[in-house]
Order: sequence, then C-alpha cells, then structure tokens
Amino acid sequence: MLTRLVGADARQIARAVRRGDASATAVVADHLDHIRTADPVLRAFREIRAAEAAAEAEIVDDQPGLGSLPLAGVPIAVKENTQLTGVPTWYGSAAVRAAVAEADHEVVRRLRGAGAVVVGTTRMPELGVFGTTDDADAVTRNPWRSDRSPGGSSGGAAAAVASGMVPLAHGNDGMGSVRIPAACCGLVGIKPGRGVVPVDLGGGWLGLTEHGVLATTVGDAAVGFAVLAGAAPEPLVEPGRLRIAVSARSPVAGIRADADARDALVSTVRRLVGLGHDAVRGDPGYPPSLGVRGLATWFGAVYQEAEATGLDVSLLQPRNRRHIAVGGWVTRRGLVREIDRTAWRERCQDWFATGRHDVLVTPALATAPPRAMDWSARSWTANMLANMRYAPYAAPWNIAGFPAMVVPAGVRRDGLPSAVQLVGPPGSELVLLALAGQLEQLAPWPRHAPGWPRVPALGKAD
Repeated sequence: MLTRLVGADARQIARAVRRGDASATAVVADHLDHIRTADPVLRAFREIRAAEAAAEAEIVDDQPGLGSLPLAGVPIAVKENTQLTGVPTWYGSAAVRAAVAEADHEVVRRLRGAGAVVVGTTRMPELGVFGTTDDADAVTRNPWRSDRSPGGSSGGAAAAVASGMVPLAHGNDGMGSVRIPAACCGLVGIKPGRGVVPVDLGGGWLGLTEHGVLATTVGDAAVGFAVLAGAAPEPLVEPGRLRIAVSARSPVAGIRADADARDALVSTVRRLVGLGHDAVRGDPGYPPSLGVRGLATWFGAVYQEAEATGLDVSLLQPRNRRHIAVGGWVTRRGLVREIDRTAWRERCQDWFATGRHDVLVTPALATAPPRAMDWSARSWTANMLANMRYAPYAAPWNIAGFPAMVVPAGVRRDGLPSAVQLVGPPGSELVLLALAGQLEQLAPWPRHAPGWPRVPALGKAD
C-alpha cells in the first residue's frame, strides 16, 4: 500500500484512496508531518487541526461510498474567513475573530461531502482587504522566494499549496484574492462567475466575492470547482477553436505590465495559436471612470460590510481604519452605486458578444509580488500603492461578476513565477478550464515551488 503521497496531486491521492492503494488516514498523517516541518518556515496556517483531521480521515476510510468520492482522503485547507465547525473564524485578525463556528459553511460542507479532509485554516490579511498576507503574529512567505509575499488575500492558501502542504486549497476572491496569490505562487486559481457557488460570506463585498480553489494542476482545479458548484466532476472537453482577445492594457491608468509579464503573455498567445485558436488584439475598453468607480466600490464594500456586521473599527489595523473611513466618505457621497456595476457588467457582455470573443487573455500581475514584510503596520497609502502597482488586472472581473482564472506561464528573470489571466463571459468556467488544460498539456509547469515539498521523492498513485 502506498503511504507517502505528499507532493501528489489531489486526483492522484483520491484515486489511490478509492482503490485501496492508500488510506486516507495515512495520507493525512503524512501531510500533517510535512506541515509540521514546512509551516514554521512559511506561516501559511492559522490553525492546524491535527487530531481532528486524523479522526475525520478514519471516517472517510470507513465510508461505504468511498469509491464514489471525488476527493476521497484529499487533505485540504480552508481560508480562515469561512466557517469551519469547531474553529474560530478569524477574518485575518484577532481583533475581529468570531466565535467558534457551530456549523460548516456550505462550501466546506460540499468539500467534506466529496471526501476531503480539512487539515487546517489558512492565513489572510485583516478582513481580506489587501494583496499581501501578514499580521502582528506572522508574515506569510512565498515558497518560491521567502523574501517575497505569496500575495493575498488567500496568501496562506497559496503558500500551502505551492509548498505541497496540501494539494488543494479553498480561497475566496473579492478583488482578485484567489487569482493574485495563485499568480504569485505559480498555481492555478479559479474565481467562478456570479451565482455559480454559494457565497454567504458576511456582506459579500457588494456581490464582488466568490469562493474558488487554488491547485497545482488544471484537473485538480476542475474537480475543486465542480465540488464547490455542487456538480459531479467530469473530464474536461476540448473547447474547439476559440477566438481569443489579447490585452496587456492595465485597467488602472499609469500602471503598465513589466517586461516579464508581457513576455509571459506573448509566449502564451503563441501557444494558443499553435493549438489552433485565433488570437486578436482586443482591449476590453476600460472606461476612464472604471478606475475611480472601482476604487470607490472597493472602499465602499469594506465599509458597508463593517457596518452590516457591527464591527468595532477602532480595533482594526490603522490601514484598515483608514480604508473604512474612506469607504464611508464615498458611500455618503453616493459614489458607490449598483447602477455603475451593472453598467460595467453589461458593457463587458456586449464587448464579448460584439467582438465574438470567447476568452480574454491578460497578464495576471503587472510585476513581481511585493516583499514579505509587516505590511499590516505600514500606512494605508503604502499598501494602496503597492497593491495597485503589482496587481491591477483582477478587480474588473469581480465588478462584472465574470468567471476568471490564472494559469502559470513560465518563470520570471528574478526566479519568481509568471502567469496569465483567462476571462470569459458568464457560464464559461468549463471553457476556461479546458483552455487552461490545453496550455498545461502543451507546456507543463512546475507543480511546486523549487525545493518543495521537502520530503523524499514520491511515486505516482496511478
């Protein structure tokens, strides 16, 4: 029986457990051993559920329907702002930590129902506002380079997957919080379109937030997405010949993708053309007002969630107190309007339809991730500038509510991963995944950061 599957992907682990080649108990125990060694270096986890996960793995092994579970025995992590029975919901800060959850969030229930075992909760910045992950307790580090951030707000999830601590992690994405850390850490990350996966997450940031997954392979991302969406996982179908719009234009005025990000976009487009797709230059036509309205929406979303939940703002980090204060100001002046978000969504729908675009490809990031440091202690202005400079491409698709995902696309000259973003119209999640699968097959990427996971070489489970 195989017992060492640390570093295997989620589908390999699930197949091994379903076949009886490995037990969920042994798989989870091995991953917990790796977490005990790796997490003190990377600080990806807020809480590690060693005893609880071991007991839950035994339950998976004893299930009569084990052979039909798509994530049988797969160790996963859940972002700390999502309710997990028996664990406090931290929201990235002791100041806003909620009481121990009495029930799982629906997405956690679905993951567990598919056979996954939750080994812990992953770190995020306070309230998930900014794209770096740290607090007074720890700085979460990027497995590719420990002096760099894994991004945010699902930064702990990305660090855990890229280092092999788990093969699959849950995250959520309100302004890029799955896709940004996936790009920082060389992973596949998918944000579904609006209404596909249940949200029920505080105020949901005015409808901007969606639950998604981070994975090392497209196949794992597809299974994770299906489970979250309440669907039976099925093999991806070849997408046929697609008309792909290519745009390096930044939605934020004055920000430009650097040479490495542009090179990744160019090389990806060449591969897509080589696969038989049609590529055309196609900027989405970001209106000049989008940047201002987008920022107002971001500020207002955080402010309105704080108001709705009765949060004591005085307990927050200074940068978030300022963010909420600005959010209150723009909200009172009527600058946070549903009509603007609806207009942008309709404009995007028209752009895809009239241009006959099936998919839009953009850079995932404009430049390398920021340094891993105490961003939570720095000023609001410093955090704002850092976030806008390195990650301007994600937020428009939360405002529109369109599906979007990030796919690895080589390595930068500084040794960090490059990535591109794939965006499609509503209902195109499987098309995006299928296209990403073609890219993966043509030019496979390293599944983990160099040197991770730090365990003996492993065989495949199939």
